[in-house]
Amino acid sequence: MNRIRSGALVLLFGLAAAAPLNAAPAVNTFGEGGGFFSDPKRSDVAIRGYDPVAYFVDGRPVKGSPQHVFVWQGAKWQFASQAHLDTFKADPPKYAPQYGGYCAYGVAEGHLVKIEPDQWAVIDGKLYLNYDASVSKTWRKDPAGYIRKADAGFDALLKQ
Repeated sequence: MNRIRSGALVLLFGLAAAAPLNAAPAVNTFGEGGGFFSDPKRSDVAIRGYDPVAYFVDGRPVKGSPQHVFVWQGAKWQFASQAHLDTFKADPPKYAPQYGGYCAYGVAEGHLVKIEPDQWAVIDGKLYLNYDASVSKTWRKDPAGYIRKADAGFDALLKQ
């Protein structure tokens, strides 16, 4: 009997270690007022409701519509038009922001934080979002360096 309990405890602790209870969602769903030093408000909408395809097609942030929604990676992605929704559905990784839509600079510095949809850049065909104008200005001083750091640490951040 003692052996069975010991085996069950080892299995239980092993499962807990393999799947952290506090792991971050792969897609940033911080809403208004969420972020760095506050208790973030979460929703189920990616990019605070902005259309990810618009950054590429329109060259600017465009608010999506609840009439054009696609669920991908556990979040609702909103689009300004059915055409943008169809474009995204055909190849989500091509249009989705890097690092699940978390602030690119924040990820490089080891933090998962909110973004402002109007603080963005498309570099080498990939969308990067940032926390605010000040952070975006810092990030733009060395985007390649910050991208390298963020690429190296993003997966580990999600597991914390």
